[in-house]
Amino acid sequence: MPDTVALGLGLRPAFYAEAAQGRVAVDWFELISENFMVDGGNPLRVLDAVAAHYPVALHGVSLNLGGTDALDADYLNRLDQLARRVKPMHISDHLCWTRHGGHHLHDLLPLPYTEEAVQHIAQRIRAVQEKLGQRILIENVSSYAEFAHSGMREWEFLAAVSESADCHILLDLNNILVSAHNHNFDPQQYLAAVPAQRVRQIHLAGHSVSGPLRIDTHDHAVSDPVWDLYASAFRRFGFVPSMIERDDQIPPLEELLAELDMARRIGAQELAA
Repeated sequence: MPDTVALGLGLRPAFYAEAAQGRVAVDWFELISENFMVDGGNPLRVLDAVAAHYPVALHGVSLNLGGTDALDADYLNRLDQLARRVKPMHISDHLCWTRHGGHHLHDLLPLPYTEEAVQHIAQRIRAVQEKLGQRILIENVSSYAEFAHSGMREWEFLAAVSESADCHILLDLNNILVSAHNHNFDPQQYLAAVPAQRVRQIHLAGHSVSGPLRIDTHDHAVSDPVWDLYASAFRRFGFVPSMIERDDQIPPLEELLAELDMARRIGAQELAA
């Protein structure tokens, strides 16, 4: 077992140059897979330079695991080629649907929490894992509406899919907090129900408030309630690689590194306790 948490950042253009030179004080970077599934050019130059200095994880937004369109064979081939190029520590995508009738919807859309959906998605995950030759991680998404005919709670659905597909989990704590507020459930109950042995990565991010809703915008610093949830997650899951996601209103790199220091301090405090 490691004796410290591996702490990372999402790789964003604002600090490509420093990361390519190995000058960012992080343990690893997470890359948006689709940004690097290209045939050449600057994205691959950046990728190769960053991967020479840091372990990397691949995080996708277009796998459409919950959709009913056939899995995109060209997308999977390109993802497989990218994974062979960088040998990532993890490959992940979202527990949602993103495409229908051949049209990309450019959003991470919620699913009905039913046994039928569990089996449908698990079969698709198993096909992806067979193609890639490794287990993938599935991430819980934030949501703003629920299906009336759902027969289980979100955390039960996440656990059931991961067990049926024999895959791992990327647990996004901000998404749990956002959905807990929007749907009136206890985020600690969610954490307690997630199968600990399946959690292999944690996302930390900020959110916005819009009327009665919290919105997962990734344009603010990590909030105090998310840090509290991270302390609980550390107690339950231990030394899981954790990272800061920031996609808009990106601050100076020093501010993001300060947030990682907060994660490091929380881990140290929980370990001492």
